[in-house]
Amino acid sequence: MRLTGIVLFMTLLAFAVLCSIAFGTADIPLRHVIGSFTGYSGTQEQLIIRTARVPRALIAASVGACLAVAGALMQVIARNPIASPSTFGVNSGAAFFAVIGAGLLGFESMQAQTWMALAGAGISGLIVFVMGSMGKDGMTPVKITLAGASIAAFFASVTQGYMLTSGKMFDQVLVWLVGSVAGREMNALTAVLPYMGIGMLLALVLSRHLNVLAMGDDIAQGLGQSTARMKGAAALSIILLAGASVAAAGPVAFVGIIVPHVARRIAGSDYRWMIPYCAVLGALLLVTADLGSRYIAMPKEVPVGVMTAVIGVPFFVYIARSGRVTR
Repeated sequence: MRLTGIVLFMTLLAFAVLCSIAFGTADIPLRHVIGSFTGYSGTQEQLIIRTARVPRALIAASVGACLAVAGALMQVIARNPIASPSTFGVNSGAAFFAVIGAGLLGFESMQAQTWMALAGAGISGLIVFVMGSMGKDGMTPVKITLAGASIAAFFASVTQGYMLTSGKMFDQVLVWLVGSVAGREMNALTAVLPYMGIGMLLALVLSRHLNVLAMGDDIAQGLGQSTARMKGAAALSIILLAGASVAAAGPVAFVGIIVPHVARRIAGSDYRWMIPYCAVLGALLLVTADLGSRYIAMPKEVPVGVMTAVIGVPFFVYIARSGRVTR
């Protein structure tokens, strides 16, 4: 049943990608979409498909998959159901470093921005972990949640303050900071794809060990698992996945919260299945949200980060009020 389910969702994802390519401010007939790959003739519609629509759909799918898997990893190592790259400040830190790299240091290449985003994700994640582990009782869900919210607010405020003092950066970066895949070219994906691939592969390798880690540190250690090593490897995967996603599409929020809970309901708590389900469902969610964002305020488009926030805020409140975030 799990295999059937993942095949079904992959089929839905392929259909969503096809719709993302065909529909928007200018709808393109399906035969022209297929013709742009089977017989390219350089028409305006085919040019739109190959230079705008296809990169946009692929970036949305890749970013959605990476953020969902990163959220699942964060929830298990932090033992917190609302842990995600957005709520724990990883996205904000990556965005801050990427903006500073582009505006202050003059890093204009996609590869340089990617490295800055990865560095920001790593540093912000380390700060949250240290702050959340302070005190005699060590890391608790409430402490690390408060630390993550504080760091996220700090980096977001500093980023906005820097942008306000650099007028030339404001228009260029504002939409990207909300989280958007519109107007992104294929090089935005190819520059981060190696890091996404390594992070995703590492998550799949760790999936069997995460089942033991999810039982608790004491039980995992009693079964002979090195919890510090497993958490370090998972943290590396999170940094690669979240940092690369921010570099490609900005800090898209709430995907890492929503999808792991949905995947757990469908696939159960076995991370050997949860990780692939998170990847497929995360890609499906962001591609669908991006498609919907084109029709909210036509002829203008709403950044996809706004759509995920509209979906994610009620979900976040539900999880928080369910009483699962405990000391």
